[in-house]
Amino acid sequence: MYELFKDLGAWLVNGEQWAGSDGIGTRLAEHLQYSLLATLIAAAIALPVGLLIGHTGRGAFLAINLSSFGRALPTVGLVVLVFLASGLSMWPVYIALVALAVPSIVTNTYAGMTAVDPEVRDAARGQGMRWHQVLFQVELPLALPLIMTGLRLALIQVVATATIAAYVSFGGLGRYVFDGLAQRDLVQVLGGAVLVALVAVVLDLALSGLQRALFRHRPAKSA
Repeated sequence: MYELFKDLGAWLVNGEQWAGSDGIGTRLAEHLQYSLLATLIAAAIALPVGLLIGHTGRGAFLAINLSSFGRALPTVGLVVLVFLASGLSMWPVYIALVALAVPSIVTNTYAGMTAVDPEVRDAARGQGMRWHQVLFQVELPLALPLIMTGLRLALIQVVATATIAAYVSFGGLGRYVFDGLAQRDLVQVLGGAVLVALVAVVLDLALSGLQRALFRHRPAKSA
């Protein structure tokens, strides 16, 4: 065990391991690209849905249950299914990652909107605000802490799962995991897993710190 961790440390700090098209730097950039793009697409889909059902109170049961269904989908199975239907491309990976990210964003956005005090809404309407003014000037600012929590949770889930890109012969840090398994190279497998975990932890800490700085007087809670 000691030798394994010694070899892992040597693998991580080896300068040659960080250089070139197959180096850690390149694989890290690919992994972040997959993760951020998938999270942005998921946010573009889930935020309007969460805001709409939270503001109107309509369709909440259907939206939340569809989101839960997306969370229950087996990610690798979905990748394989879309891969068989569309051929070799990044689409299967992005579809699976977006399906994974949407539930957290929808759920937390809806929870943030429903947590707004009804008396605050009534006061805004009593001042003559139209529905869109109530939504964007009153409800959205008050719901932001929970919305940001949903975005953070979604991003961390996507980062941890983006290793599946390597399953269909693309890049990212998962390349080390799948190549290591194929070559029976345990050090490479552990190296890829450790790097993914480190990226997820660093992003979580950074986003949590940003959230605390922005909403220090309104601590966010996860839905």
